[in-house]
Amino acid sequence: MYYTTGLYRANISELCTMIRDATANIKKPWPPSLGLHKSVVITLTYLRRNRVQQELAETYDVSQPTVSRAIKEITLLLGKVLRPYVPTAEELDAEASYIVDGTLLPCWSWASCKELYSGKHKTTGMNVQVACTLTGHLAWISDPIAGHRNDTYCLRESGLLDILDPARTMGDKGYVGNRMITSIKKLPKRELLDWQKEFNTQVNKIRYVIEQVIANFKPGASCTPTTAAPSTPSPTISTVIALHFYKLAE
Repeated sequence: MYYTTGLYRANISELCTMIRDATANIKKPWPPSLGLHKSVVITLTYLRRNRVQQELAETYDVSQPTVSRAIKEITLLLGKVLRPYVPTAEELDAEASYIVDGTLLPCWSWASCKELYSGKHKTTGMNVQVACTLTGHLAWISDPIAGHRNDTYCLRESGLLDILDPARTMGDKGYVGNRMITSIKKLPKRELLDWQKEFNTQVNKIRYVIEQVIANFKPGASCTPTTAAPSTPSPTISTVIALHFYKLAE
């Protein structure tokens, strides 16, 4: 089950308990024909592997609308019960140094949602900002923002720089102008000086850890919302982020 859902049986049982507690006083939103446990397994499988809903329906001998309902309801419930596992910007150490970078999580190319299109990446998706420590420990992931926005806009919207000291925060050239530590941009028709080249080399040697952090997170998130309706990529990605921090807390 681990390779299907990304979680062990004990973790899935724990998630089911959390959801039962959260829905103790309301009508159970998952399909009765599946029950809670199967609904959770189906949702985790879908979020991890982006399985076609018709395939999941055939596997569990139910209709595709039943699978769709289970995924929709359990995704929202998982995001709710796992929210405490997700660090907020306010919880970061304002005196510490962090490395920040943005990444695009691709999603379906809906013609009615042109704001999802990223000119930089030439595809549609949602932008999230990621922060890690200098030792490569994942510290924070922002809420997703429509992919047409650049990294500077998304970082400012997240409020991270209102809490951290920009002078102790490192990023790539996309964050120039935010008073952060960034590589020096080469000006047109002008070569960088030797000390500027050396400075950029040292910055890049430190920044590489954020690329590793994103690489560890992104495989579980990039495929997630590719079949989501235009209204659901954001909550779906938020749930995947919550699941990622939940697994890190094990």
